[in-house]
Amino acid sequence: MSTETAGQVSFAKRWFRHIARDQTSVRILRYAFGVTVSAALAYAINWPLSFLLPVLVSFMLSLPLPMPSLVHGLRNMLYTLVAFGFGLLFALFFLRFPFAFLLMLGLVMYQLYYYLNRGGSLWLTLMSVLAILLLSMLGNSHEGLAAGVSLNFIWTGWLAVIMVWIAYLLVPDPASAPYPQAPGFQPGYSRSAADAALKSTLVILPLAAVFFMFNLTSYMLVMIFAALFILKPELSAGKEAGMNSLVSTLLGGAFAWLFYWLIVAVPEYWFYVALMSLTSLYFGTQVFSGKPTAKYYNSALIALLILVNGSMGEGAGFTEKFIMRIILITLAVVYIVAALRVLDSVWQVKRVAQGDVNTQ
Repeated sequence: MSTETAGQVSFAKRWFRHIARDQTSVRILRYAFGVTVSAALAYAINWPLSFLLPVLVSFMLSLPLPMPSLVHGLRNMLYTLVAFGFGLLFALFFLRFPFAFLLMLGLVMYQLYYYLNRGGSLWLTLMSVLAILLLSMLGNSHEGLAAGVSLNFIWTGWLAVIMVWIAYLLVPDPASAPYPQAPGFQPGYSRSAADAALKSTLVILPLAAVFFMFNLTSYMLVMIFAALFILKPELSAGKEAGMNSLVSTLLGGAFAWLFYWLIVAVPEYWFYVALMSLTSLYFGTQVFSGKPTAKYYNSALIALLILVNGSMGEGAGFTEKFIMRIILITLAVVYIVAALRVLDSVWQVKRVAQGDVNTQ
């Protein structure tokens, strides 16, 4: 071995040792690895809803959490099965009785928001909200479509959990990596959690009723975005979530436009994988940068994945899908802000009235 080659090997070893000791670098590499391998697998096999695999993996790897244990991973897989099984049962049974459906929808959404506000599982809440709204909306048009989407979403969710395990195993954290302690679930009744859940339910239920009543399947993303933005029902939090999503979509759309035309110029699988690895590596450096703008980048990558996937089919139009997504998010933000303003004013009047009664 020549002196130059030995020096290069020694430099590479020192570089990898430095990376292994730096938690931020490890997170960036794990994020890029997980997203790239998931996107490559999804593109190669191309099963229904395969584009959701890198979306779910990027979401989980962007969280400041340690490697999920076997129990935690199996629990998330069980949560996915339970959420979509319940969502399918909900859609197929209650849709036949519109009044009972809306009543049960309100009760279930309240319980989900209440559970989350007491420190419950974010994964279970997200899967349940998506399953109930998405499957019910699809079941309103065709029951078989709802069943097919349910099965494919469960399979994709399970595969996402496995991909996260693989990413952590191949790119492990340093032994002394610090992680924030989760607050944990609060048992018993919580007045603040109940108020927040009631406010979220009162915001989303009228919107859902309009969508189901008029069968607005083509615009159901507005309802789903609104349900996710209202996870935190404070006006500032709901508005901030919506505005963050709007900024992330614009940012992701700009990168998606460049990504799309590079793929059009070089329509090769190896080039797609290489471009995805560079893109996810750049986004990973931004997600874990600690900058104020870091909060935009994981959602921006998700927007990129969805926009690029929706534009790769024959006859698909990138510009139309991007503009439509902007319109849908904007509508969801406007509705959330307006509804929360009305509810906050009612809440304020109620508190003033209660204060007047208590002083008499």
